[in-house]
Amino acid sequence: MAFDTLDEHEQGELVRKWIRDNSASILVGIVLGLLLVFGWTQWERHKVQRAAQAAVEFQTFETALTGKNEPASKEGIERLKKDFGDTAYAVLAAMRAAEAASAAKDLPAAEASALWAYEHAKGDAMKSLAGQQLARVRLGADKAADALTLINSLPVAGYAAAIAELRGDVLAAQGKRDEARAAYEASLQALDPNAPGRQSLEWKRDDLTVAGKQNS
Repeated sequence: MAFDTLDEHEQGELVRKWIRDNSASILVGIVLGLLLVFGWTQWERHKVQRAAQAAVEFQTFETALTGKNEPASKEGIERLKKDFGDTAYAVLAAMRAAEAASAAKDLPAAEASALWAYEHAKGDAMKSLAGQQLARVRLGADKAADALTLINSLPVAGYAAAIAELRGDVLAAQGKRDEARAAYEASLQALDPNAPGRQSLEWKRDDLTVAGKQNS
């Protein structure tokens, strides 16, 4: 018998019977749905809270690093790596540590920190930034070949000009003037005409041109 041929009372009885017969499965479905919603809400709240904690830890580390409080900065970055190693804050802290070590001419420490940042960076943009820093550290440590290999594997992620300039720096250090000049030209083409670093990049390119003429 078709449902729409029944009168309202008969239809109501059929619905009530169906609910009685399926009440257990309906209840289970409702409970599961509520648990999923609750679980998702709790997870999102946990992520927000964790990100906030990581931000506080990063600020503490940054304050110690800027204040040249070495014990506190070391403790801070280790805590970030251990407890928040999957966050961008830990990667940024490692990059800042690499920067500070480079300034102090401690290239092994700089490379170790930059490598950690590169290996733990998530997303093309962060991976590219960390990789560029690692390549610069390796170039400074006379590891130009390693630096160039890394540069050639980096995601561009909006950093075409920076990567090309860095490639030019490495090639110039290797004495490959023509290739370096071509890399600088590629960087200039990718760079905004009003970018503040454009003039220094042109100087790099022009210096190679002058050096090439003097040696020809």
